[in-house]
Amino acid sequence: MINLTLKQLRYVEALARHGHFGRAADACAISQPALSMQIKELEASLGTALFERSARQVRLTHFGEEFTARARGILRSVDELSDLARATQDRLAGRLRIGVIPTIAPYLLPTIIGNLTRINADLDIHVRETVTPKLLFELAEGRLDTALLALPVSEPSLTEVALFSEDFVLVRPGEDAGKPVPNREMLREMRLLLLEEGHCFRDQALSFCNMHSALPRELLDGSSLSTLVQMVAAGIGVTLIPEMAVAVETRSASVSIVRFNGVQPSRSIGMVWRRSSPMAKQLTQIAEVVRRSAATLRDQQAPIPHQASAGLSGLM
Repeated sequence: MINLTLKQLRYVEALARHGHFGRAADACAISQPALSMQIKELEASLGTALFERSARQVRLTHFGEEFTARARGILRSVDELSDLARATQDRLAGRLRIGVIPTIAPYLLPTIIGNLTRINADLDIHVRETVTPKLLFELAEGRLDTALLALPVSEPSLTEVALFSEDFVLVRPGEDAGKPVPNREMLREMRLLLLEEGHCFRDQALSFCNMHSALPRELLDGSSLSTLVQMVAAGIGVTLIPEMAVAVETRSASVSIVRFNGVQPSRSIGMVWRRSSPMAKQLTQIAEVVRRSAATLRDQQAPIPHQASAGLSGLM
């Protein structure tokens, strides 16, 4: 009879996910030699290899792929048993694994964490910041308890809770302050700076500018909102950013911030979690803390002005 341990299954899953012994060992908080030894002992017990090893990479064998898929299912079930026990408590305590998209994390997360730890001193918060597709995958895999992102995600296996909406604002070089605000048709003729592929905010900005069917004259990508704003300050182009990012991203940049005229481009922000999660009650409480945190941040922000519109055509 082969004796498998949960620790070994977690090591296999980590190595399969990272494809690198060093990174997998860091994720498991053990030394690389210890991880390698555990994997070798497991493979010896199974009588077959789980991984193909080369000088540059580690990849699953055919058997390893099937083994890892089943191991992940077992680990999810074990985590759900732990969640079931935590769900019997009136408030959420212990580990909370929350994912956040990059266009929210730097601006709202400090307030959220401060409020959560003030209410639940025993809460151990683990944050994962990445783009929406990765968050949804890790949520489905059981590696996250919940995620804070732009809605809708339209995934039947997830519960979606809308929390608040926020407008997008236009960022222009400082010397453009006081000029009429361009409408979306005019934006299509400008050098527009957007986040690189994979960010939902990029898709939302393109949708507002109606650029899916007709590409802008010049479109440049950046890796973060901070990069985009600094590029605008250097006179390279213009960009859109969410309102919550204004205070942080423009404090050291010579740029002009203005609202659009007419109907404002905006996004809906909410939390999602697995419908099967036994912690739905506690996560709903967390969602309310996020809602209040967003309201606090909004109240602290300086008002952003409207200016006269350029051209005759409207934004919508």
